[in-house]
Amino acid sequence: MPAEERLGLDIKRAEQALIAAKQVAVRPAGLTVPQYAALFALADSPGISGAALARACLVTPQAMTVVLKNLEERGFVERSPHPWHRNVLETRLTETGRAALQAADERALVVERSIAAELSAEERTTLRDLLTRCGEAITRATAEL
Repeated sequence: MPAEERLGLDIKRAEQALIAAKQVAVRPAGLTVPQYAALFALADSPGISGAALARACLVTPQAMTVVLKNLEERGFVERSPHPWHRNVLETRLTETGRAALQAADERALVVERSIAAELSAEERTTLRDLLTRCGEAITRATAEL
């Protein structure tokens, strides 16, 4: 397959540009992109476990453990045992974490709005559909390896 027909590099280039832009956006709030993603997910799912948060943020549980440890040390999240499942820790944003998330999200929205402004609503839907299909194709190909 010729290089100009391969889409993987284009997808990776777009992903790297997005991550780099988000890093610039969230850095003034004292966050990394993984920390921002965790706080963002926690805002919608207070009390979520670390394992569920890892799934929501598309990282390994081990990586999320490191992210949560750093966030907890900085006072952005609090963790406490689940009332019925003592070996599961619930994670919640603190007021400090909520303020950091708000500051980071205001700047991250600039990036998101810039992407959205490049595409019509129909194109955004099509892009999501195409990316979903790419993910499914990758999953199928991986199963064949």
